[in-house]
Amino acid sequence: MNIESFKHIYFRIPLIVRLLISVLALMLVFGTVINFVEPEEFPTIFDGVWWVVVTGATIGYGDLVPQTIPGRIIGIILMLSGGGLLTFYITALSSAAINHEQKLSKGKVNYKGKKHIVIIGWNERTRQLVRLINSKNARAEIVLIDRTVNNLPYQNVPVHFIHGDASEDATLAQANIEHAASVIITSDITKKERQADVLTILTTVAVRGNNQDVPINAEILSIAQVENAIRAGANTVISSNDFMSTLFYHEIFHKESTRPFETVLHMLNSQQFIQKPIPDKLIEYTFQDCLTHLLQNRELLIGIYRDDEWVLNPSPDFTLQKDDKLIVLKSWKQNSLNN
Repeated sequence: MNIESFKHIYFRIPLIVRLLISVLALMLVFGTVINFVEPEEFPTIFDGVWWVVVTGATIGYGDLVPQTIPGRIIGIILMLSGGGLLTFYITALSSAAINHEQKLSKGKVNYKGKKHIVIIGWNERTRQLVRLINSKNARAEIVLIDRTVNNLPYQNVPVHFIHGDASEDATLAQANIEHAASVIITSDITKKERQADVLTILTTVAVRGNNQDVPINAEILSIAQVENAIRAGANTVISSNDFMSTLFYHEIFHKESTRPFETVLHMLNSQQFIQKPIPDKLIEYTFQDCLTHLLQNRELLIGIYRDDEWVLNPSPDFTLQKDDKLIVLKSWKQNSLNN
C-alpha cells in the first residue's frame, strides 16, 4: 500500500478513531522501548504500555518504575512530553488532521500519486462515473479538477479534489497530470454549448501540453467541434448530444417488446467493448467461424474495424483479413480475472 492509498483510507475513518489510533501507536512505541531496555522490570510489552499510559496521563500508580539509567532517561523524556502527553498529542493531531481535512475538502492539497485517473468537471455525470469506477475497480485513484465547487468532502465523494481551472498549467501540476494514467474532460454544464466546447478544447490543449502520452477522453456537445477536439490532442471524443439523439430515435421507433435505452445501459454496465488485432490462426476465417471460436472464451464478436471503417454484424460468410481488428464484447468480471 502506497502513501496516497493509506492517506485516502486514513481520512475516511472518523476523526475520533484516527486520533485514538495515533495515540495508541505512540503508547506502543514507548512501551516497546521500555520493555526492551528493562525486560526484568517490564517483562511484557503490555507492562510497558501500562506504565506509559499511567505516566503520560499523570496518574503515576508507582507499580512499575524504571530502575536503570537508560530506563529513567526514557521516563524523563516521557514525563517532559507528558504531564499532559495524551492531551498534547490529541490537541496537536486533531488540529493537524482537521486542518489537512479542510484543505483536502477545499481542493488545496497537491496530489503526489501516479497512475491515477483525472476527471475534469463536476456534475451528475461525473458523480455517476465515480460511483461506477469505484464499483468496478475499488483500487483506482481518482483526482477531480473543478473550479465551480468550493468544498467537496472526501467522506462524501471518494476523490482527491483539486480546486482550479484545468486549462491552467498550475492546476494541472497540482493534479500531477504528468503521471496520470488517463484523463476525462466533461463539458461545463454552466455554459452554453459553444462556450463549453471551446473550454473543453482549450483544456485538452493544456493537458496534452503537460503530458504527451496520456489518453484524453473529451466530451463535446456540438458535432462540428469534434475534429477540433481531435486536433487539440483528444484520443477519444464523445459527442454526447449525438449519442443521446440516437438513443431517443430508437426509443421513439422501437418495437413494444424492446427497450433500447435500458438494454444499452445494462450492456455497458456489465460488458466492456474491446478492440483487438485478429489472431493469425483466424485470418481467412469467416465471421461466423471467428464468432464461434471467440464464444469459447465468452467473448462476443459484434463486428470488424477495417480501413478506418466499422463493419458491424456482417454476413456470416464475411472473410476476415490480416489487418482487421475485432470488435468484441466481454464481461467486466471476466476481464478483471484475466488481468
